[in-house]
Amino acid sequence: MIRNVWAVGRNYSAHAKEMGTAIPSKPMIFLKAGSSVILDAHVPLYRGANDLHHEIEIALRFGTSKNSHGHLDFDGAALAIDLTARDVQTELKSQGHPWTLAKSFRNSCPLSAIVPLSSKVPQFTFELSVNGDIRQRGNTDDMLFNFESLRSYLFEHFPVEPGDLLLTGTPEGVAKIMPGDQAKAWLKTSDGAELKMQWQFV
Repeated sequence: MIRNVWAVGRNYSAHAKEMGTAIPSKPMIFLKAGSSVILDAHVPLYRGANDLHHEIEIALRFGTSKNSHGHLDFDGAALAIDLTARDVQTELKSQGHPWTLAKSFRNSCPLSAIVPLSSKVPQFTFELSVNGDIRQRGNTDDMLFNFESLRSYLFEHFPVEPGDLLLTGTPEGVAKIMPGDQAKAWLKTSDGAELKMQWQFV
């Protein structure tokens, strides 16, 4: 059971720039409900927005073992799409309101199968194509805040539980997704593991 999805905003400088926002000096964390995760390859899209965007991310799962600091180790990795109701988010931000409606609607977190991890988290290269056109490419070496600093920050401030997910941020290239679109995602780790996922949006 996934209780919480801890998501990192603006963790790639190029994405922050494309959104016209400042590069953060510390991790910017927001929540997506665990119940927003969908494991099916067919994803019903939220109809309460006119501008729904894809944001491909590397998701890490917290396991049950702990490191020397008493923080939960990551025991798995996956591809996730942080679906975002951009028009709703823009309106909420202009009013100084939380982003929940724009980020945590039903089926807002399509998730692939989870690849087991050893104690050391590798580097990831990943990409997303929609209808055959590559829209996003990323490498976790380019993150503003690396895996260890994100984990330390989360455990300093939040009640992280085994089985929770961490979405580590999206690279540049976010764009609108529509009913009928087909997305394909791919990741490769620095130790040679690969994962592919395909979603159909309806």
